[in-house]
Order: sequence, then structure tokens, then C-alpha cells
Amino acid sequence: MAFRHVVLLRFTEDATDEQRQTLVRGLDSMPEVTGAVRADGFRHGPDAGISPGNWDYVVVADFATEDEYLAYREHPDHQALIRDLLKPILADRAAIQYEYPG
Repeated sequence: MAFRHVVLLRFTEDATDEQRQTLVRGLDSMPEVTGAVRADGFRHGPDAGISPGNWDYVVVADFATEDEYLAYREHPDHQALIRDLLKPILADRAAIQYEYPG
């Protein structure tokens, strides 16, 4: 069984395009800097904007094991991204982790 982590983000109304783009670049670096995410298993992007009330952004990360997810979660670079790039523009967050055949 593989392990998937899904995060939905809602940004503050005053989040700037520059702050969002800086977050995107930081997210782009997470698979390489943490070394825990499956090579083909990291996707993220903004909502398509076609249904009202949706979240602003999603992150989907796949891991070979729960332990690899935990290593990613606690990795200092991941924690720095959350602290420095996400929290200043975060209004709300929802997340789930689950096993799936993979």
C-alpha cells in the first residue's frame, strides 16, 4: 500500500500574487529537498475557478510508506515553507492522509 497526503488551502484576501508565486516555487522544491516524496507523486495547483465555494489551492503528495510521509512532514525545509511562506497568507486548511493501492 502507498500513502497519500492531500491538503486544501484557502488564502487570506490580502495574499498577493507574489506571495502565492513564492509559495508555488517553494512547493516545487519539496520533492527534491525532502527526498521523501515519490518521484511521480507530487502535484499542486490552484482551483480552476469553475465551482463557487471551492478551496483556493491543493497539494497532493504520494509516499511509498507512512514513515516517508512522516519524514516529509517533519523535514526542516517543509516546516520552514509552512512557517515562512504558507502561514502568512493562510486563512484555512484541510488535510487528509490515507493508504491506497499503489
